[in-house]
Amino acid sequence: MADHGIGRVAVIGAGTMGHGIAQAAAMAGHDTVLCDVDAAQVERALARIEATMDKGVRLGKVAETARDGALARLAGTGGLREAVEGADLVIEAVPEVMALKKRVFAEVEAAAGTRTILATNTSSLSVTGIAAGLAAPGRFLGLHFFNPVHIMALVEIVRGDHTTIRTLNTALKFVAGLGKEPIVVTDSPGFASSRLGIVLGLEAIRMVEAGVASPEDIDKAMVLGYRHPMGPLRLTDLVGLDVRLEIARHLHESLDSEAFRPPALLERMVAGGRLGKKTGRGFYKWDDGP
Repeated sequence: MADHGIGRVAVIGAGTMGHGIAQAAAMAGHDTVLCDVDAAQVERALARIEATMDKGVRLGKVAETARDGALARLAGTGGLREAVEGADLVIEAVPEVMALKKRVFAEVEAAAGTRTILATNTSSLSVTGIAAGLAAPGRFLGLHFFNPVHIMALVEIVRGDHTTIRTLNTALKFVAGLGKEPIVVTDSPGFASSRLGIVLGLEAIRMVEAGVASPEDIDKAMVLGYRHPMGPLRLTDLVGLDVRLEIARHLHESLDSEAFRPPALLERMVAGGRLGKKTGRGFYKWDDGP
C-alpha cells in the first residue's frame, strides 16, 4: 500500500450498511470483497447491490460502464481470512454488540497485513473500547457511514485514543475518494451525529406517544419548517427501530441522561416486530417490506 493510499477494501458484514459500503468502495474504483458468515446473506447483498446500480442506470444517474466496472471489482466470500488477506483497509459492519466487534477484530488483526487499516462502522460504541486488546490500536478508527450509503454524503471519522495521524490522514483521503464529505470527531458516546440524531428521534417518538401529532405531521414539521431532508420518524424506520433502541439504551447508560431514555412506545414496537422498513411496518407502512 502506498503512503496514504487505499487499494483493496474488505467489508465484514453483508447487512444493510455492509453492502452499501461495499458498493461505494467498488464504485470508487477499489477492488472490494464483501464477507459474511452467512453465505446466503452475501448472495442477497450482492444481488441488492446490482439491483441498486441497475436502478441508477435506468434513472440516468449511473453510467453503464461505471456499473459494469464496479460489479467486476466486487466479490463476496464467507471466509474472513480470505477477505482480509491483501486488503489495505478492512471495514467492519456487524451488529452493534461490543463483544462481537472485538471478536471480529481479533480475527481480522491476526489475518491482515501489518499496515492494514482497521475501521468500524459503529454508530455509537466506543472506538477505543473496540480496539482494546489489539496489538496495534494506532491503525484503528471509526468510519461511520450513513444509510443509504450510496446516497448519503456524510462519513463520520472517529479518532480513538490511540489512532495515529497517518491512519487519520489515510481515512480522510479514502473518504474523499468515495466522493463523500468527512467530519472528524473524538471518541465520545454517540459521537456527533448519533448523539444529535437520536435525541431528536426519541423526542419525536414521545410526541407520537403523547398524541401531539401524527408521525406524518411531525416529520413534515421538520422537513418544511427546518429544511431537514427527511423527518426523524421516517428516518427511524429506515435505520431500524431495533437499531435506534439499542443506541438509545447505550447512550442513556453512557451519558446518564434522561434525554436518551427509550420511550415506552419504541420498546413496544420493537417487541412487536415493527422494526421499520425492513419488516414492512414501523411508524409508516412500507410496500417493499417482507
